[in-house]
This record gives sequence, structure tokens and C-alpha cells, in this order.
Amino acid sequence: MNNQQFGKLGEKIAAAYLKKQKYKILQKNYKNKLGEIDIIARTGDTIVFVEVKTRTSDPFLAGQYAVDKRKQFHILRTAAHYLEEKEVSLQPRFDVIEVEADRASGKAVSVNHIKSAFSQTENYARF
Repeated sequence: MNNQQFGKLGEKIAAAYLKKQKYKILQKNYKNKLGEIDIIARTGDTIVFVEVKTRTSDPFLAGQYAVDKRKQFHILRTAAHYLEEKEVSLQPRFDVIEVEADRASGKAVSVNHIKSAFSQTENYARF
């Protein structure tokens, strides 16, 4: 399984996890000229923009650390474009889901959902 396939596997596992948690999946792999968001979901009056990080078992490669300030900035810009384009007035939230999976079997080992992993109110430098 190559890296792209492994990433797609993680997104599939994350979407299934969110559905089990009663989130409504609005869109997967939303793309615009500013970037891409892996999963857009809704829970109650909140629209959740989810970045999925898929990893193998390695304590030094936690997925949440791969969502650095630069990546957050791109997600925030992409989400703002989505909200404007779709005329959404729900409260946005930015989550990271870490999926640990076995590359050989394609099975999930664990799922770690980090709610409000970052915020739109933080001060971001332009990159």
C-alpha cells in the first residue's frame, strides 16, 4: 500500500468513526484554489473541518504534530472559502483525527479525535 492509499484508508476510518459518533458527513476531500480539507462534518450547530493524519505505530510520529501553523493557515483559509461559498452560518470548529493503522492489513489500530485542535482566532503569520 503506497502513502496515498494509506492516507485514503485513514480518511475512510476517520469518516466511519465520525458517523459512529453521530456526526453527519457533509463532504470528503473538499478542494478549492486555496487548499483541501479531508472531511467536513456537522454535529448540532457546529460545522467541523477535520484534518486526518494516518500513521503506523511510532511514538515519535504523532499525527497532530504534522498539522503545523502553516497547514493550519491553509485549512483556515480553505474553510473560510467553503463557508462563504456554501453560505453556512454554523459555528466552525477545527479538529484533527489521528488514525493509527497497520499498513499490511489495512486495519485501524486506534483513532484519536482531537477536538478544537486549533482555532481561527489564533494569530497566524503569512507564509
